Amino acid sequence: MMNIAINGFGRIGRSFLRSFLMDATAREKLNIVAINVGPGKVESVAYMFKYDSFMGTLPYEVTYEHGALVVDGLVIPLIAVMNPADAGWDRFGVDWVIEATGAFTTKEKASLHIAGGAKRVLITAPGKQVDVTIVLGVNDDQFDPEKHTIVSLASCTTNALAPMLKVLHEKFGIETAFMNTIHSYTNTQVLLDVEAKDLRESRAATVSIIPSTSGASSAIKEVYPVLTGKISGMSLRVPVGKISIVDLAFTSTVELSKQAINEAFQQARDGQLKNILDSTTLPLVSIDYTNNPHSVIIDELLTDVNGKSAKVFGWYDNEFGYASRLKDFLVKLA
Repeated sequence: MMNIAINGFGRIGRSFLRSFLMDATAREKLNIVAINVGPGKVESVAYMFKYDSFMGTLPYEVTYEHGALVVDGLVIPLIAVMNPADAGWDRFGVDWVIEATGAFTTKEKASLHIAGGAKRVLITAPGKQVDVTIVLGVNDDQFDPEKHTIVSLASCTTNALAPMLKVLHEKFGIETAFMNTIHSYTNTQVLLDVEAKDLRESRAATVSIIPSTSGASSAIKEVYPVLTGKISGMSLRVPVGKISIVDLAFTSTVELSKQAINEAFQQARDGQLKNILDSTTLPLVSIDYTNNPHSVIIDELLTDVNGKSAKVFGWYDNEFGYASRLKDFLVKLA
């Protein structure tokens, strides 16, 4: 079994462990050997993991016993250190650390985990100067265990966007594209207005639509370089606590039709992108996609075409869907 540690037990760390618990194959191949809660209180971990305002109550018994999180028969030691170099990962035999704090996203900072005794690091955010950035279904064949120690799995939005672009470009050819992610609020935002460098981000998250930036379009050059320079994008943060949707407009090299676009996604759903991309003709709304494990779910009812231009929309659970890819990547390597 491959030994996995989780560094940071916030939204993504907890989502990953939930995804792991619900996957029989993952439980056969992966062994969760430690969780570092950093500045958190180890005594609070069981409560925070069991009860979640957006993911719901976990259907397993969860307790805190003798410095460990005990869940569904698994005993996972808890530590609370701020510097990954002090984590002592080697005493747990850690093969991969899931770096889920958002604080150690450069190669230099993530390498502190290596100094702490881990063999490799999987960053749950866009990374800088990392060995490789991977999006499952798009470029996961590029991972080389002989060369790559510090790996980024990009962002939740890049994991939703990149498969959409891959399907469309391989089928129709993309000349230009613009992406807008209508994104749920996150812990980087505030409940009440506060002073901030970015004036818009200083505003209360739950009462306004807040224009913001997105690195997803620029990250495409790392995972799908054929579209480098052909796509740009932005983000609108909306007063929803969970679930986001990619609004993708593009111009093709050929005449388009709604049927042809939707059929391309259906073929990918049933073939090369199975379990990564899904599509639906149901008239659903954001809350219906809570805890959906796919990277993106194409809303076929919203596909629209005008000559060589089109719009497609893809829903995604920006926490659980992304966390499911972290799990799948590690299972693939185990």
